[in-house]
Amino acid sequence: MTVLPDDGLSLAAEFPDATHEQWQRLVEGVLRKSGKDVSGEAAEDALSTKLEDGLTTRPLYTAPEAADETGFPGFAPFIRGGSPAGGAAAGWDVRQRYVGNDPVRVNEAVLTDLENGVTSLWLSVGDGSGGLPVDALPRALDGVYLDLAPVSLDAGAEYADAARALLRLYADRQVAPGAARAGLGADPLGHEARTGQALDLADAVGLAREAAAHWPGVRALTVDALPYHEAGGSAAEELGLSLATGVAYLRALTEAGSGAVGGSEGDTAPTAGDLGLHAALGQLEFRYAATADQFLTIAKFRAARRLWARIAEACGAPEAGAQRQHAVTSPVMMTRRDPWVNMLRTTIACMAAGVGGADSVTVLPFDHEIGLPDAFARRIARNTSTVLLEESHLARVIDPAGGSYYVERLTDELAHAAWEFFQTIEKAGGLAAALRSGLVADRLAATWAERSKRLAKRREPITGVSEFPLLSEKPLDREPAPAGPTGGLPRVRRDEAYEALRARSDAHLAATGNRPRIFLAALGPAAAHTARATFAANLFQAGGIEPVHDPVSVDPATAAGAYAASGADGMAVLCSSDPLYEEQAEAVAAALRSAGATTVFLAGKPGTSAGAVDEYVFAGCDAVAVLSSVLDRMGVSL
Repeated sequence: MTVLPDDGLSLAAEFPDATHEQWQRLVEGVLRKSGKDVSGEAAEDALSTKLEDGLTTRPLYTAPEAADETGFPGFAPFIRGGSPAGGAAAGWDVRQRYVGNDPVRVNEAVLTDLENGVTSLWLSVGDGSGGLPVDALPRALDGVYLDLAPVSLDAGAEYADAARALLRLYADRQVAPGAARAGLGADPLGHEARTGQALDLADAVGLAREAAAHWPGVRALTVDALPYHEAGGSAAEELGLSLATGVAYLRALTEAGSGAVGGSEGDTAPTAGDLGLHAALGQLEFRYAATADQFLTIAKFRAARRLWARIAEACGAPEAGAQRQHAVTSPVMMTRRDPWVNMLRTTIACMAAGVGGADSVTVLPFDHEIGLPDAFARRIARNTSTVLLEESHLARVIDPAGGSYYVERLTDELAHAAWEFFQTIEKAGGLAAALRSGLVADRLAATWAERSKRLAKRREPITGVSEFPLLSEKPLDREPAPAGPTGGLPRVRRDEAYEALRARSDAHLAATGNRPRIFLAALGPAAAHTARATFAANLFQAGGIEPVHDPVSVDPATAAGAYAASGADGMAVLCSSDPLYEEQAEAVAAALRSAGATTVFLAGKPGTSAGAVDEYVFAGCDAVAVLSSVLDRMGVSL
């Protein structure tokens, strides 16, 4: 055994540091082997990934590219967390959501969840929110220790009545004002975004003044960015709109008291008739979506704190700018087909929100998009946080993503993009004016249209839906969830285009006993056709079209008989290597047509065996358009 001298020298001390230019030269060599003759920055660009909001993920990040000074946890600009200890003391707050108008069932679910790891409750209240009647709130919270379990309300237009009902309940149950922890959920601008219905801010201001004066642990207003996320908005748009909402609320709160946004703070002790800047900042909680894009989600929560700290600084209260954050796993990413995969998506999203520094995290049940969740789904949802907190120890490290060159840079770039959009909203007269003029709707629609193109081309894959779908899957049966508010911004889902295709296939199955079928004409040995046969099978199954790959391989002599026996609905696709296409495609396609195939596809580059086939399917093609066209020609409709 060789004993190294204990002289404090690094084992790498005798090796020179590699330079960025040397790394680029190596990248150039690899790219040339793949047919791309690029050099310098172009070589690095070839390995970069374009994101929304004009952001780019680079293949390599180094210290010189890191963002500016990020400060310390618990101090402005709060990028690294709103408190010095982060979540190391107790982890994030595990907040479960409850929807439904039966107070007895809601109460049963609440008590079960509180006994098994949930630490706060998010209740949907009011007819417009598909939730509990306001007067049923005491029954729904029967047996709940309100001094131990914080309650967050989501009551839409009925927020004032629901809030006062909750505060009365605290008083009736003799909860000490200092022990009450709640979010009253007043969000008039969020409600307008959801419904198109404008609400006066006066009731929200009144609740904030009452909470600041008498209930120190209660926050009256919620800045909910989910309406913009669910309308197809990007991360920067979600952040920019949340800033515009928060600023509008700050203006309303401080103008109702003695302070003003942008002014200095005097006496911070609130009274019933005064709501200064510090108190106003303390009345807001921000709600953001957490997606399965883990790094973007981490950066989003860190950037949100930096942006709100900048607002507080501009108002004259930098020390009061720690943003209170509630993360909700994205409804947009949840799928109705293969819903079990949603467990994986929400796990990644929950992890990212926790690592990003969210104070509270709601994991939506995996069957959220199908109907009311059952007990098993709620159990998995709450246990997702428990595993990450208790077994993975994610909260035991303060700002675990801090120091990552990539995360720091992404946080910085995202913050700048969000600030630019926030300024656009402010120049338009503020959020209310931007909503009513259509500026917000048009901007989000344009963003969603671009994303829809990527989804249609499977550039943004959806596991279990656009990739590796399972046609034999039995759908889950759930009680329908109450209808949510409508009339404002639309609600989009990543799977919606594919869901429409699958619904057509389901209708065909119900009417005929079979799904629409396409024949896979694989040429040559498995080594030659497996890759493209797998690609074609996945593609057509994404539209609910059953691929028939029997026999494993065909040739000009056997193709007609195999097609006739397949039960295919006039469609076949050739799958093989380019050399075999040149040898057999024309003859096999002719044999398929003689057996009744009206359209012959080829899995490969357009132009291959030109004249022998009718159409092509390939990586990057518009899968939704292709599948919709195929179903049309098969006569498959709802």
